[in-house]
Amino acid sequence: MELLLLICIGLVLYTYLGYGVVVWVLIKLRPKRQPVADSPDFTPDVTLIVPAYNELDCLPAKVANSLGQVYPREHIRFLFVTEGSTDNSDAYLRTTYGNAVEILGGSERRGKVAAMNRAMQQIQTPIVIFTDANTQLNLDAVKNIVRHFRDPKVGAVAGEKRIQTADSESAAGSGEGLYWKYESQLKKWDAELHTIVGAAGELFAVRTELYEPVSPDTILDDFMISLLIAERGYRVAYEPEAYALERPSFSIIDEQKRKIRIAAGGFQSMVWLKNLLNPFRHGLLTFEYVSHRVMRWAVTPICLPLILLLNIGLVIRDGWASGWGVLLAAQVLFYGAAWLGYILEKRQLRWKIVFVPFYFTFMNVCALAGLARYLRGNQSGTWEKVRRANAVDALI
Repeated sequence: MELLLLICIGLVLYTYLGYGVVVWVLIKLRPKRQPVADSPDFTPDVTLIVPAYNELDCLPAKVANSLGQVYPREHIRFLFVTEGSTDNSDAYLRTTYGNAVEILGGSERRGKVAAMNRAMQQIQTPIVIFTDANTQLNLDAVKNIVRHFRDPKVGAVAGEKRIQTADSESAAGSGEGLYWKYESQLKKWDAELHTIVGAAGELFAVRTELYEPVSPDTILDDFMISLLIAERGYRVAYEPEAYALERPSFSIIDEQKRKIRIAAGGFQSMVWLKNLLNPFRHGLLTFEYVSHRVMRWAVTPICLPLILLLNIGLVIRDGWASGWGVLLAAQVLFYGAAWLGYILEKRQLRWKIVFVPFYFTFMNVCALAGLARYLRGNQSGTWEKVRRANAVDALI
């Protein structure tokens, strides 16, 4: 029991702390990758694709944000994919913006991935950028992303996702924001070492010629599309100065639904991307993929309950006075703080000291729920719109 407990603890520590340290050391031991500079002469044609299922409330701000991008207008197209929408998004876009934006509509709701695959059949520009309708991009986002494609080894570029939170936000929102700051730092290191392992759908770009249509029932289309490109030997670069601003989930229930769906999609993706587990073929990509994704999605969520159960067994055997008793007391305190954070969140109250243990536990519980959902086969590629908190003027 002692050995198994120590192995589980080591795996958890490696996933959330050790991997970052190892990547940082490896970066320091190799020549620094040269930063990508702007080039006024490099302005390839680009299409900005915005999947927008029933997003009429977001469209005025999204269109204005898109048209305001600092990129030569003659080299950028805007394609809004409103397939299946029932909120008159098509009519609004056509009436209000005319030829300024293009629209791909249709009455049948086949899901986001099917709509994206259909949209890509119409793309004639060498680069395509995907962004969500409910996000706002910094005005240099397109310019900053496109410059990476000067390197022929770059097949895709991921922007940064930033969560807008105010002091009065819920624990879930604050935890989500903290998580994405940590995740963004890891992506910077991944990109410096070799390639990032999975783009965020809020903002990412690909070379049109490298886009592979994915199955319509794909849950994490952004993850799959970018990893399929990396599997072919291309780098997926990371551009933190191209970012998408998004509000946190409206409530803990909305965030829970989103996390469980993402976790189910993670297990789906790991099964489909099993070839990436071969280090003899993919080298550094396998190391990054396993350490950053597989460990976090499939290993740590299982290790955490094992650590608690094994610790309880050792305390029963050796007593509270043993060193195992201290570890168990620390776990009880940590999960107690997480439970308190959950209770406060349900009452829309917030206490900063408990939101980190709350969000950490929340993510891993949702991962186990996602595994159960995947094993049941209870998932669909059809768009699932999650409610977001209202905009905060001071943040926008």
